Amino acid sequence: MTDINEWLKVDALDLEAQGVARNSEGKVVFIEGALPGETVRVKTGRRKNNWEQGELVEIGRESSQRVTPGCPNFGLHAGACGGCKMQHFHASAQVAVKQRTLEDNLWHLGKVRPERVMRPIEGPTWGYRYRARLSVRHVVKKGTVLVGFHERKSRYIADMSECRILPPHISAMLLPLRALVMSMDARDTLPQIELALGESPEGLVNALVLRHLEPLGAADLQRLRDFAAQHRVQWWLQPKGPDTVHLLDAGEGAGPQLAYTLPEFGVTMPFKPTDFTQVNHHINRVLVARALKLLDAQPDERVIDWFCGLGNFTLPIATQVREVLGIEGSEALVQRSRENAIVNRRDNATFAARNLFELSAQDLAAYGSAARWLVDPPREGAFALAKALAEVRQNPIAGYEPPARIVYVSCNPSTLARDAGLLMHQAGYRCAAAGVVNMFPHTAHVESIAVFERIDGWTLPAPVEAEPEAMAPEGAAPETADPA
Repeated sequence: MTDINEWLKVDALDLEAQGVARNSEGKVVFIEGALPGETVRVKTGRRKNNWEQGELVEIGRESSQRVTPGCPNFGLHAGACGGCKMQHFHASAQVAVKQRTLEDNLWHLGKVRPERVMRPIEGPTWGYRYRARLSVRHVVKKGTVLVGFHERKSRYIADMSECRILPPHISAMLLPLRALVMSMDARDTLPQIELALGESPEGLVNALVLRHLEPLGAADLQRLRDFAAQHRVQWWLQPKGPDTVHLLDAGEGAGPQLAYTLPEFGVTMPFKPTDFTQVNHHINRVLVARALKLLDAQPDERVIDWFCGLGNFTLPIATQVREVLGIEGSEALVQRSRENAIVNRRDNATFAARNLFELSAQDLAAYGSAARWLVDPPREGAFALAKALAEVRQNPIAGYEPPARIVYVSCNPSTLARDAGLLMHQAGYRCAAAGVVNMFPHTAHVESIAVFERIDGWTLPAPVEAEPEAMAPEGAAPETADPA
């Protein structure tokens, strides 16, 4: 067991942004709040055979990258918000650690080293979160309602009056939301408010989805309407599952539709507040532009976009190629993608629904050859897709040509590493490039993008990296920020 008087040297951060050190016995010690390069003393908490959990007691030598957290809710104190993990670490150092995490995962889990490490995609580090799921609880003993994220390592909701990663006008709405719920008759049966921000010619569209476990009375509905008028929000109600979400007051006068734009491609993407969209619209614009430059699709080519969702990549790709096929597991999302293709007048974009976690080589052949693929899976990754490509290499299918280039957008470095190992060691690809996408500043969440080239495939030009001016500048104000 680590002695409380023992000084430990912190060597790295783990995937949960905990400092990693070794004690005098050689046992790994995880220390929340400690940073690489620091010497610290800890109090031992949990203990296992090969590791310990240490509580930070004192910092002897402080990291030059340690900064004052930008949000009063962040910290190791009781009641601290658990939404962010790295506010005490300089923003550029956070990105460097995420890049190291990506490279370590690729090597240790997939035995893959990218031939080129791309510049990180970065953007504003505050006020970036355009989607959020806020928990709600009426705390009778305190005589108040809490609205926000959960406390660090707790099922309780943090007592928050502001949140710096939310847009400022939404952060300023937290206390009015608490007062609103407290005033409602149904205050004990309202567990969640989901936030979704969109764009319109008139400015931001602020949608709030209220989950309610019991029907709302007339007085509560009027309270919601009054709040909407005062704070310029749309209320959506969710009495049961996601498919029950509906506007409080639909029809004429309901307000502008939720949408986000990809101006570089002339694409507008309408969405519903419970549809999956990226939380960081600014980074998403740069990510789509980077992915398409890396894809480098030609006007006469056919492309397949796997895990296409609403068509976030599919429709921009459609502006550059002869034909693009988007494939998604959800029938509902496929229908929404088709609607978005009509809105954007892209009749060269078609969509299909199928289970993408069960694919064979024959399934790939059934969808036809495409020179390039865009792959953007959920956290589970695209194992079945990579495995099917490996099967094709081992047993070629007459008339089917695997893609020469794959651009893989990942939200989980470990599943990316697993799939990359399959692509490189069994499917006949090389990892031409990889880099991180800082979609969630101040959190330990690592998003990334990687490029795979078929070794025995068609000869394609080298991937083109995004130009510097395409990057969202650090600290830039949101382009559609509400002046209020």
